[in-house]
Amino acid sequence: MACALLAGASACVSPAPPRGGVIGADIRLPIDTSIIRGRVPRNITFEGLLRQNAVQAEVAASMAGAARNVFDPRRLKADRSYRLVKTLDGLFREFQYEIDAERLLRIVFRDRGNDGQPEFDATVVPRPKEVVLDTAEAEITREHPSLVGAFEAAGENLQLPLELAAVFGGEVDFNSELQRGDKIDVLFQRVTSDGEPAGYGDVQAAVLATGGRRLTAIRFMGADGKAAWYDDRGRSMTRQFLKSPLPFEPRITSRFSMHRLHPIYGTERAHLGVDYAAPVGTSVVSAAAGTVIAADWRGEAGRMVTIRHGGGYETSYLHLSAFAPGIHAGVHVAQGQLIGRVGATGAATGPHLDYRIKKNGVHVNPQLELSRMPPGDPIAASAMPAFVKARDAALHDLEALHEPRK
Repeated sequence: MACALLAGASACVSPAPPRGGVIGADIRLPIDTSIIRGRVPRNITFEGLLRQNAVQAEVAASMAGAARNVFDPRRLKADRSYRLVKTLDGLFREFQYEIDAERLLRIVFRDRGNDGQPEFDATVVPRPKEVVLDTAEAEITREHPSLVGAFEAAGENLQLPLELAAVFGGEVDFNSELQRGDKIDVLFQRVTSDGEPAGYGDVQAAVLATGGRRLTAIRFMGADGKAAWYDDRGRSMTRQFLKSPLPFEPRITSRFSMHRLHPIYGTERAHLGVDYAAPVGTSVVSAAAGTVIAADWRGEAGRMVTIRHGGGYETSYLHLSAFAPGIHAGVHVAQGQLIGRVGATGAATGPHLDYRIKKNGVHVNPQLELSRMPPGDPIAASAMPAFVKARDAALHDLEALHEPRK
């Protein structure tokens, strides 16, 4: 395959498959078309992209006119992939452009009109997709200390570590508990289109080695037709509380303490929660299902949400910049539901979340209390044989697909 760099867009020219069959093993039909693949450069028009690839001006204008029937050429976006098919003597045959993850713009040569000018058909078609099982491995290192960074270093995008953080959210606080050398292996469905990654399907299994523990998560479809996550012994991965009400990029800047020097007032005060530093606007979610008992301004605490949960627990989320829509006293919230955004309201030196837990009316250390949460409920005995079969198959696939990469 011959490749050429075209005005900032990397484009590769390759011969298209021959039309028709091959008669006899030693006979090859001549190749009469070439394919140019590339990505849309910045600050270029639809016609400019075509002319950059040696499409004649009048042909490019006619193609743009045909495209307007189904797609606005002004919405051409940088870094989206495209594919151009031409004959070896330079005549246009077909153009495809990636509108989004689901759709392609396709323009094909139809005929020449009475005036001799080329005419084209333009349609928006679904992107052909293939779903295959794949694996990925990520390791926490000095250079990549977060789950997102570790997976980006492994060539994956944000979607995969976000889903894994949700899977292990009741077991691991990804803000504070990850250590260098921790590893995670994951078995998942990879979606491809035209041989290129186009997203992820369902995660099937994952194994996380952290802090001397080996945590296994298996996706299993229950009798109710809903998928849920279980450990290798068939216990639910869902806990009453998430380990953290924030995404896993923020860091802990102040822990629970009865004697802390206040950063604003300079006096020793009890700090009855955990402070997470995070940018203004970062999502804050409810750590457990419950009922909002307050969502208002609370002096030094700024905008604050307090939620009552089962088992005598209450959680509070302080210094918010905003409340999520619909969050007010009396409303029920689900575990993981958005309740507000990180801010610096009230007595705060910078944007952060002060997260607090009360048990039976007394403030407790969130990190210590969450570490004592019991394991999840076990899977029903009647479903255990099917679960064991699914678990063993998933772990076998994880090992078998991962082995060739070692």
